[in-house]
Amino acid sequence: MQRYEPRTYRERMIGGGFSSYTACVGETDLWIGIDRESFNAIGGEQLKASTLRTIGRFRGELEGYIRDHREFLESLVPVSVGQGAPAPARKMAAAGKSAGTGPMAAVAGTAAELVGRSLVSEFPIQEIVVENGGDLWVSVVRPLTVSVYAGTSPLSGKMGILVPPECTPLGICTSSGTVGHSLSFGNADAVTVACADAAEADALATAFGNRIHGYDDIDKAIEALRSLEQVVSALIIYRDKAAVCGKCEIRIIHDKS
Repeated sequence: MQRYEPRTYRERMIGGGFSSYTACVGETDLWIGIDRESFNAIGGEQLKASTLRTIGRFRGELEGYIRDHREFLESLVPVSVGQGAPAPARKMAAAGKSAGTGPMAAVAGTAAELVGRSLVSEFPIQEIVVENGGDLWVSVVRPLTVSVYAGTSPLSGKMGILVPPECTPLGICTSSGTVGHSLSFGNADAVTVACADAAEADALATAFGNRIHGYDDIDKAIEALRSLEQVVSALIIYRDKAAVCGKCEIRIIHDKS
């Protein structure tokens, strides 16, 4: 699970147009943006209460499984789980197997998607963004630009993925070797991967983030991502260079300050 640190990037990542709230249980700290019409009709208290219940179930199932299967928490390579494992553990293990990572590489994306899907199944929500440590699950009816934070890179916050509504629901997850506390064996400022499955996007972002050690690795990694059918789009930022692939347009974000 993730250690808490202030999430100051949240205001910059998505932009306006949403009413939002945060929901925290233990180390799980989510930001949820809902279109204003839906938010006002449902009410923030109902939305937050439902979110907290879902996070609690997610953490309870996962922590219970980890108590008896310590390798699930500690492994950096794929692990197998039985059909008796809870749904979040099966989802994370499948994502890890696909990407070649340990299952915990998919924990943030899994939590974001489970909460998002639970909310849209319970309430009449038009648009929703669930953010968990920079990893997103998005379902929108209007195009949405998601800016990519890349630490000290001169491209940080200046590039964004334009998400067309027809590509959602969509998981958009980022791994960095220079930003934050998450484990990475690479030096990329940001590797952002978008997939229909947020767990898979999260695990792939970690896997390809591990591959970036210098400029020579960027083109090889983006070509490998381009070859994967499940990848809707990807963006790699390393220092002053970026590489992209996929269906989503990449937008240049101009500073309006």
